Amino acid sequence: MRRGWGSWVALGDSFTEGLSDEAPDGSYRGWADRLAATLAERTPGFRYANLAVRGKMLREIVEEQVPIAVEVKPDLVTLCAGGNDLIVPGSDADTIADQFEQAVVDLRAAGCEVVMFTGPDPRDQPVVRRVRPKVAIYNANLRAIADRHGARIVDLWAMPPLVDVRAWSDDRLHFSPEGHRRIALRAAEVLDVPVTEDWREPWPPVEPTPWLRSRQADLAWTRTHLLPWVRRHLRGESMGDGVMPKRPELSPLATAAKASENGHAAHV
Repeated sequence: MRRGWGSWVALGDSFTEGLSDEAPDGSYRGWADRLAATLAERTPGFRYANLAVRGKMLREIVEEQVPIAVEVKPDLVTLCAGGNDLIVPGSDADTIADQFEQAVVDLRAAGCEVVMFTGPDPRDQPVVRRVRPKVAIYNANLRAIADRHGARIVDLWAMPPLVDVRAWSDDRLHFSPEGHRRIALRAAEVLDVPVTEDWREPWPPVEPTPWLRSRQADLAWTRTHLLPWVRRHLRGESMGDGVMPKRPELSPLATAAKASENGHAAHV
């Protein structure tokens, strides 16, 4: 077991940026910021950078973010990418995985510990579940990549709590604050970092949703979230256009007390 992580660079898209997990000041927190607060509590002088930007495709993450991590050589790099590519009609999971593997090779050659993430199981997500076979193939590739290169992996597909609708935001593409909290706990477990809460805790029981209400919600979601995404893709636009990384450089994270004063959780 490693005693501590002195520095961490988080790479990726909206998942790692933390979309739909709003902090009191209106910024996005997410699983990565939650986990960073936990690591900072355990390691004096801990430094953290988060280069993730919403909407980024794997090629952009490889070209824009990975070289920065390779240059600064942090103790730890987390990499979650490819989800936006999989949604694109006609994309190939094996080809995407080949691009991902080269990024892992480069990061490992720089001496970084690498943590990867599989995609979650979209089986209960309307419309999005159509890409479930591609996600499963991509995940199988990711597990093989982790095995070949000695990377750790956070298996979101193997987290039953994430199947629950309450783990997701209204757009059904990003996790809710509770979803992010549970993912932070699972990532801490993969890093051998002790935590006091359990991501496996069952959700409270809820009344089943009548079919008609569910169908109406699906239609509303299609109009509000899916169609705008399709239109942006057809125009070659991204929700991340003009968005800069929230923590572009490795820098010390606020202490637990300071984070609490600023309204940020000092634990996952």
